[in-house]
Amino acid sequence: MDLIEQPDTAKEAPGGRDAVSLEGETRPCGELPCAGLLDAFCSSLSSELNASTETVRAYRADVSDYLRWCSRYEIPPLGATHRHVRRYLAYLDQARYARRTANRHLSSIKSFYRWLVVAGCVSSSPAEVIQGPKQGKPLPRVIKQGEMDRLLSVTLAGKNPEDISATDLRDQALLELLYAAGLRVSEASGLLCSQVFMDEALLRVMGKGSKERIVPLHKTACSALARYFDEGRPALLKGPSPYVFLSSRGNPMSTNAIRTVFKRALGKAGLDLSLTPHAMRHSFATDLLAGGADLRSVQEMLGHASLSTTQIYTHMTPERLQEAHRKAHPRG
Repeated sequence: MDLIEQPDTAKEAPGGRDAVSLEGETRPCGELPCAGLLDAFCSSLSSELNASTETVRAYRADVSDYLRWCSRYEIPPLGATHRHVRRYLAYLDQARYARRTANRHLSSIKSFYRWLVVAGCVSSSPAEVIQGPKQGKPLPRVIKQGEMDRLLSVTLAGKNPEDISATDLRDQALLELLYAAGLRVSEASGLLCSQVFMDEALLRVMGKGSKERIVPLHKTACSALARYFDEGRPALLKGPSPYVFLSSRGNPMSTNAIRTVFKRALGKAGLDLSLTPHAMRHSFATDLLAGGADLRSVQEMLGHASLSTTQIYTHMTPERLQEAHRKAHPRG
């Protein structure tokens, strides 16, 4: 079963997902059909494939949307045909979902039906032969160096030492770490103190699929982390906690809380508010390649299983490719 990298959030169709009907009036969704099978499917993602909590949540949301649609049109999910799945994709298109979102929904539905086949609930998958809408592959959004400098300075800028709070120190360390280590939001949220090696300037990150990787840290990030550990985190602790980043109540910071910190910093820096924390990860990879890092090393630091996933960042650094061509080509 292939897992796809799920985004942080899913956009609803304008007017809500129940606002659009393909054929006549919509019916109330009622109880979710196959809810027990969906629970078992999500459990298998966690136990058998080591899928992260965020990935399982995204799969559950996508498949739940499909099952509600089946309920609305009185289609038994275990008796659905490829025509029904195509109608669901048409529904998403009519509801003005992005092609990338529609393809993600289709991938989730395919995974669900594959699991149903293995579990003996259906004889074949009605979604297997269906291809999603064609889409281009947009380049990852990155933050330019000057904008990154502004983003990483706004939290403490203009504040006297006595006015800097524990949450200020936490937010500064968090932003520095997202960029310095290319962390996913879920990885930052789940980062443990035992995974931070200040003396060696290293992080041991547990990534998607429980894959572990080692990421070096630069001096600026180490300095921000050290100050947070010394002055900020003790003030946030309400009791023993293994987590690095804590809320004002002493709980581990949730992924949504981290996104809120990032959006607040974007606003203060005057940057595009549509940027997400994942842009820090994209910028990390792009800037490493632009600085001369080899592709394989960047792959390891990002935790990508396939080098082809990392190769998209080479398109972001044409100057580096031109320089490599100039040095290597006999007529360069």
